[in-house]
Amino acid sequence: MATPLTADRLLRALRDEGLHVIEHRSWRTNNRNHKGPWGPTHGVMIHHTVTSGSASSVELCYNGHSALPGPLCHGVIAKDGTVHLVSAGRANHAGSGDGDVLQAVKDERAPLPADNEADTDGNRYFYGFEAVNLGDGKDPWPDAQLLAIERAAAAVCRAHGWSQRSVIGHLEWQPGKVDPRGFTMASMRTRIGARLDRDPDGPAEPEKPKPPTKPKPTPKPVAYEPFPGADFFRAGRRSPIVTAMGKRLVAEGCGRYTVGPGPAWSTADRNSYATWQRKLGYTGTDANGIPGRTSWDRLKVPNV
Repeated sequence: MATPLTADRLLRALRDEGLHVIEHRSWRTNNRNHKGPWGPTHGVMIHHTVTSGSASSVELCYNGHSALPGPLCHGVIAKDGTVHLVSAGRANHAGSGDGDVLQAVKDERAPLPADNEADTDGNRYFYGFEAVNLGDGKDPWPDAQLLAIERAAAAVCRAHGWSQRSVIGHLEWQPGKVDPRGFTMASMRTRIGARLDRDPDGPAEPEKPKPPTKPKPTPKPVAYEPFPGADFFRAGRRSPIVTAMGKRLVAEGCGRYTVGPGPAWSTADRNSYATWQRKLGYTGTDANGIPGRTSWDRLKVPNV
């Protein structure tokens, strides 16, 4: 019994087992959770698609059809061993099956009982992998595909701490089913068990390295205009320092400008500076609008 793997954990488990995985369209949110609960999970079920061709098989398993709405599994295993993920939730793959088989899977007990009833909702409890194969007993099973089935089932079992006895075929679950046809589930469980006894192969698709983070440049210390002296501020004086001072006064909420500020020292500049002096607590002749060293240093006029 286990909480279903999140989409991220399922993807990571498969890749860590050495599988080439393709995320198909909106697989993370493609599910049938509105039709019933998903989980707790107890095992992995293997199917064949009764189709040929990877692209069309993946689309069919993603969408389903009029008689069987999709998704029809969690992953589609192509002939070349690629796993195409089509769902991360409840999928329409297992249907109703034998409750005694489910109990044996939960207990990881062998041999499995005969599947002679269809009284239990398998879509709730099993991950499903559809392998692309016609299921006619003649369509071959390439080594790469069989290895991918082994790896995919082992990946899910490893993530949950299950043994190979948590993996079954559709034919062992639902009366009348024959899939997967062309290899035995007993032989596949033997392969899965051997794989679980060793470390995973590691990711087939290493994550792209993240570009190195550029160190943030050390900000240059801000340079401020030194106090130019009270004599500097007289009628007719033109200087970019006056403009910079006026902008700082506006930023401090002390600007008394109708137009500007500009480079020529004006009555508006003096009135604005007097407001700044009063803001600092000066009164009387100390707030006459002519800058002094202390008030100027506190205004922090940037270098121009």
